[in-house]
Amino acid sequence: MAKALRVGIVDSGANERMQLSVEAAAGFVIEQQQLWQTEGVDDRLGHGSMVLDIIHELAPDARFALAQVFHDRFSTTAVQVAAAIDWLVEQQVAIINLSLGLRQDRPVLREACERALSAGVLLCAASPARGEPVYPSTYPGVFRMTGDARCARDEICHLETEFADFGGHVRPLDGALGASGASMGCAHMTGHLARYLSEGGQGGLAAARHWLIQQSSYQGPEQRR
Repeated sequence: MAKALRVGIVDSGANERMQLSVEAAAGFVIEQQQLWQTEGVDDRLGHGSMVLDIIHELAPDARFALAQVFHDRFSTTAVQVAAAIDWLVEQQVAIINLSLGLRQDRPVLREACERALSAGVLLCAASPARGEPVYPSTYPGVFRMTGDARCARDEICHLETEFADFGGHVRPLDGALGASGASMGCAHMTGHLARYLSEGGQGGLAAARHWLIQQSSYQGPEQRR
């Protein structure tokens, strides 16, 4: 029996209802100006749970490793996210979802992404549809994923703009308006790729990119009329 595809999520964890699909979890916190790895705890913010829900809906056979970098509020550092990526690579994930964006380019984060990509792990990071670039989505080899209002839950948009590579459905499973946007679009795109890999799709950045383009329902940015 083939081993189930493992998906990594860097976020706020997951609630108790979703723990059956979670095989590993860890937290990464800064205390007394030092990085500490802790045990994973239940999601206090709800964001990571929404991300996991989306990916699991699109790739139901996948299993998950969760790296918590958000705890009581939506604030984290490049050091925490970098440590989370390194830990997820150790957990042998095939793909990592990063529905987050940091404003500053930090070597520690860039180098963690490079190590993950060198290990053959696909990285999907949220990127705003407009505005200033964020990290890690801006780094070479990282899929810049955003939300696209044209996309139904099972649809993909090939954008290829200065801001994003691909776009997906903008809402969580429960349709909540407050959580819509690039982070949910990124989760949908990770879900599509996880399904592709679960069904025996060829690994690697180029193959995954080609598949996404081939599956796209829309090409280019949405045009205002």
